Amino acid sequence: MKKLAIIFSVVLLLLASKTISQTRVIDTLKREAPVFYDTNGNKVSFGAEMPPLNQIAGAPKAFYTYFWEYGDGTYSEKENPTHNYKNTGEYTARLWSTNNYDNGKPPESRPKKVVINKVTVDETSADDAKAPLIGEDDIYIKTNRDPLPDEELVLVTTYKNTKNYVTAGKLYLFYNDKKFKKDNFILEDTRLYNGEQIIETPIGVAMTKDNDQTKTYLVSSDNLKSQFIPVVQDSTKRLVLPATLEESKKLYRNHQLIEFDNMQPGEERTLFRTLKTTPEMLKDTSAIVTLRTIYVPDNNYGNHTVKDTELEIVTSHDPNKMATNGSILNYRLVRFKRIKFKVRFQNNGEGPANTIKLDVDTPEMFDKSTFEVIDMYPKVPICPKGKEVNYSCIDTSFNKDKIIFTFKKIYLPGSNQKNVTERDSTKGFVKYSMKFGKDFHKQKTRSRTAIYFDKNPPIYTNYAVTRFIPGISIGAKAGYIFSPSSSNRREYMAGITVSPFKTYKGYLQAEFFISAGSLDELKKFETTEVNDIGIEEITRFTEKNKENNITAYLVPVSYRYNLTNFLAVGSGLQLKIDLRNTSSLQRDGEAYLNIPGAGEIRDEPGDTYQEKECNSSFTNFQTGVFVGLNVGGVRIGPSVGVRYVQNFNAPTSQIQVYGIWKF
Repeated sequence: MKKLAIIFSVVLLLLASKTISQTRVIDTLKREAPVFYDTNGNKVSFGAEMPPLNQIAGAPKAFYTYFWEYGDGTYSEKENPTHNYKNTGEYTARLWSTNNYDNGKPPESRPKKVVINKVTVDETSADDAKAPLIGEDDIYIKTNRDPLPDEELVLVTTYKNTKNYVTAGKLYLFYNDKKFKKDNFILEDTRLYNGEQIIETPIGVAMTKDNDQTKTYLVSSDNLKSQFIPVVQDSTKRLVLPATLEESKKLYRNHQLIEFDNMQPGEERTLFRTLKTTPEMLKDTSAIVTLRTIYVPDNNYGNHTVKDTELEIVTSHDPNKMATNGSILNYRLVRFKRIKFKVRFQNNGEGPANTIKLDVDTPEMFDKSTFEVIDMYPKVPICPKGKEVNYSCIDTSFNKDKIIFTFKKIYLPGSNQKNVTERDSTKGFVKYSMKFGKDFHKQKTRSRTAIYFDKNPPIYTNYAVTRFIPGISIGAKAGYIFSPSSSNRREYMAGITVSPFKTYKGYLQAEFFISAGSLDELKKFETTEVNDIGIEEITRFTEKNKENNITAYLVPVSYRYNLTNFLAVGSGLQLKIDLRNTSSLQRDGEAYLNIPGAGEIRDEPGDTYQEKECNSSFTNFQTGVFVGLNVGGVRIGPSVGVRYVQNFNAPTSQIQVYGIWKF
């Protein structure tokens, strides 16, 4: 018994060690970047005193990127921009700087009040303000950086009236995907510059007239050639607004509604939101979260644009990274689901890169025959197999555990290259998808990418992790219990088990079952006694014991380990108590006299009879530990098992044999 107790204690300690997660070291040092500016009439030059960078060992050279918000609905991404304000007044300028390849926190900059007393510079003078022309499309979304846990990001929304008449409409923002257990974002602030209004009332049914069929506006790729957009966006045109709103409410926990009016034909407006990422995002790093924007250009019609913006949760601001939308998966439903992956890279060299190779880890549980490229930048065709060509293309090859993408004969500028001012032009990405293989296990996968720029040493990305939610598996259990110390006892049991759904290796399981037991025991024995006159008195007894029990068994925790698909072992703690116990005893005694010289004779007057009954409830509480073995469908489906239980008080042992079917 001591050996079993020691084994059980070791199992629990090993189990506890699995549940202790490593604590991440979070930099708490506060850094500041004070903003300064110089005013010449309405022309203002901005700058900031940036703190030294804390270089990540082995990474490319650290650098800052900048996002300036001027306070009039325009912005810039230059280090030291100049802006011409159109009107006099007081404006609030803001700076968000991002530390790339840096170990510390991004520096904080306080908002700066800028007062314009007179307009002396016309609008045609040099101005670094960027309010993107979105061409024939009607909405444009971007962020200043990827979300880092417990950090701010700015969401920029530019929308356009593509009608030939004045309009009034709505902008919806849906955030905090329900697939994540906790919120990823807190909407801290919304800055409006064109008379828009935030509507606090809940979203109801949107009443609109018939759809406007006068014109359908599509995205033109020609409009995007001059500026690379690093945020992946899925833009669709839809007609039934109530259906879109209902769908969005099912996907997201939170929303914001903004109404606008008096928008002139061809007019573009920009608004800014500050989103604070929550510390809970830390557990989902390398995952992809989405924000949904719905643009209703005209309240009189149901036509609207839906734009889903994908953001990668990161642990640091490194341009070279890998992410997946499969960070949280439902194993029951994922068999036919496509898992998306995205690899992003940036050329941080002093010259252009002509060949970029991405060696992407690919776990064996994915089916490479289902591989599809979704999108990429630079945008190039697929290279023909076995043939050298003189144009830009991307080659894709496979080996046992990798997918290799090679951009050939391209021109990707370096961020430190002379005359390169747009850092977005130095970035690229590949987005692809795959399905799981036929027989894949419920286990976490880790993938990362080695990125080669020309013949330079590789740069390694973070790990993109796919994992499955535990799910719940209910099992039906029935069997028979042997008590070695009581061979005449019969006990049948039935109950349920609760465990994670189809776990690959080790997992916890709880059980509850009820048993019906009975004991029919017949004993024969005799007693002897010599009386005062020397005659031996003999009483021969026949004793019948009957016992019936209704017993509850609880296994609050057990640890099980699947050795293969068909064999599992386990151990745990068992508690039992008799819910009801009924026992009866009948004892008949036949008396005899053993007379010297005459032998035994019956002594009927000395016969005895005794009968006793006892009923009790909630008695005989016992604790014990067990070890067991299962054979069959140990992850899901039917199996049979045997279990040895060692109790801490009498009766000290049990053997349980049972069948179980997990659903």
